[in-house]
Amino acid sequence: MKRLILPFIILAVAVTAFMFRERWLPQPPGQFNYLGYVEGETTLVGAPQAGRLVSVDAVKGQDVKQGSVLFSLDPAQFKAEVARAQAAVTTAKAARDNLLTGKRQQEVDVIHAQIRQAEASLGLAQKELQRSSTLTSSGTAAQSRLDQAQEQVTLLEQRIIELKASEQVAILPARGPEIDAATSRVGEAEAQLEQAKEKLSDLSPEAPAGAKVEDVFFKVGEWVAAGQPVVSLLKPADVTLRFFVPETVLAKAVPGSAIRFRCDGCDGFKTATISHVASQPEYTPPVIYSETARAKLVYLVEARPDAADPQLRPGLPIEVEPLQ
Repeated sequence: MKRLILPFIILAVAVTAFMFRERWLPQPPGQFNYLGYVEGETTLVGAPQAGRLVSVDAVKGQDVKQGSVLFSLDPAQFKAEVARAQAAVTTAKAARDNLLTGKRQQEVDVIHAQIRQAEASLGLAQKELQRSSTLTSSGTAAQSRLDQAQEQVTLLEQRIIELKASEQVAILPARGPEIDAATSRVGEAEAQLEQAKEKLSDLSPEAPAGAKVEDVFFKVGEWVAAGQPVVSLLKPADVTLRFFVPETVLAKAVPGSAIRFRCDGCDGFKTATISHVASQPEYTPPVIYSETARAKLVYLVEARPDAADPQLRPGLPIEVEPLQ
């Protein structure tokens, strides 16, 4: 019985060795697969303003959609700034509108009343001038009386002309340069309001694109400095394949060339495009390159997957087919 089992054991070992010969037999130059890994390029999201963290909507390990709020800082101070800027805009617009509309109707009515009063006084002065002229002609009154009456009429006529001119000025807007200056102040106040609103919105950053939350660095209640990252995101397209090729096939690793690779747990082969080839080898040989030393040289090659794939996680080992 033992004699029958032994040949089967030897045959099984031989078949197994033949099937896995690529794992232990030396591979011909340029025929073996190149090993590497997936590297992720994360996006760090923070707020340009400092503040206390009041909420965190992003959850580590979960996906977020584009435009989703990731976290929020305390907005109390910046809401007050927006209110102050809004009040400044209202004040500037009121000042400009006041220059455009001229004086109030009540002020214009006062000028009208002054004109009517002056016209009434002019009527009396003209009657006095007529009497003085008659009396002077008959020799009853002195010439000085006539002169005084004439002077009073002239003064009242000039007064009416002055008041009517004031009436025209009262209904006119301000001068052009004054209106331009007021309009400029309105624009300045509106710009400050937009800046205040932008600062307020910056306290609740949104996801720039659909991505996976790699990490959250702060908890609610903690103080966050300006520009300090709070959330780390990884977009499916922001991954790079990094693998190493020997010096003997370096000439085939050309940026723009297509490659095929596979990874643990992935569905079949995937494609990528070489984006960068290192100019320096990972192994530094002696000054004189012998055949043995050249065989040990390896160069780092980077490639971008042709399609975004959630299966390509950072650190995942990959195996690249021989370059053609």
